[in-house]
Amino acid sequence: MAKVHPAARAEDALNAVVARRLRKRGWQRQVLPYIGYAGEGFARVLARVVLGRDGQPTTAPSAEEAPIRRGFKVFFTAPLAEVDVVVRFGSASATATTDRGGYLDVELGAHGLDPGWHTATIGVGDLVVEAPVQVVSPQTRFGIVSDVDDTCLVTALPRPMIAAWNSFVLEETARKVVPGMPAMYRSLLAAHPGAPIIYLSTGAWNTQPILTRFLRRHGFPSGPALLTDWGPTDDSIFRSGQAHKRESLRRLAREFPHIQWLLVGDDGQHDPVIYEEFAVEHPDNVSCIAIRQLTVTQQLLSHGHPLVRDELRGRPLRMMVCEGPDGFTLHRLVRRVLADFGSARSDAGA
Repeated sequence: MAKVHPAARAEDALNAVVARRLRKRGWQRQVLPYIGYAGEGFARVLARVVLGRDGQPTTAPSAEEAPIRRGFKVFFTAPLAEVDVVVRFGSASATATTDRGGYLDVELGAHGLDPGWHTATIGVGDLVVEAPVQVVSPQTRFGIVSDVDDTCLVTALPRPMIAAWNSFVLEETARKVVPGMPAMYRSLLAAHPGAPIIYLSTGAWNTQPILTRFLRRHGFPSGPALLTDWGPTDDSIFRSGQAHKRESLRRLAREFPHIQWLLVGDDGQHDPVIYEEFAVEHPDNVSCIAIRQLTVTQQLLSHGHPLVRDELRGRPLRMMVCEGPDGFTLHRLVRRVLADFGSARSDAGA
């Protein structure tokens, strides 16, 4: 058996002590269901098992019901590891065990459900909660993968001190939406009924209720959020956000080989490189890349100099890269690219 990193062992020991003390105070198990997705013959169901205060509901509150909290408070949780869980979705079922952080990421087999939104059940002993799951049709040819920080909401992630203030201190209602992004996503999905949108972020799962409520408040379409568990892993003291995004994109390509994704991100961190690498590896799974441009000042604060991206394009791309400062500009450019792309595909089919 591989040796577990000391930081992971220390975290596990701390979580065990906290859980014991909270149980003595009457805290109870709470299941936090996340939005999942499915395709023909498979489904992915996501959740987390933690301890909740005595007297609070044992199921997770909805995005509207969850209390408004300052950023740092969502990072204080009491995860429950190695809890047996039963997951059912349509005709499919599976048993699983929560991981070190209390997380559950279960892939089920053939479920027999039609495309559209359905409900999975997650059972922990006598406690059963429901999780929404979108079943994507095998005829679907378009989907959106969107970054979150500085793509959907303004977090000023490249600026460490301001990012820390926005993430850990500022109340969620004070956060600002990137202009035009909700309208762009709604318009594109309206033109492609049944198409999925996946919110792919290096943010922590702890922020999921706040993120979901923010997206709903500002009119973003509903879709699964693929986040990360901040903290040590079995072999490292820190998790790699870039690796998380790369692995998630490759998994989506395997699960939905018939979908060509619109990849949306910003140029403040690593989205351009990650998206273009994926486009080179999987050209048949990318229709367009849309990058929200940060200001020169933000680029200077992030990298020490304006980001030069010519060097990232040493290999030819078969799809367009659209760039703009907001969703209004990107929407105009992306619609033009997708229209040309659709015409070219029709001509090739003929």
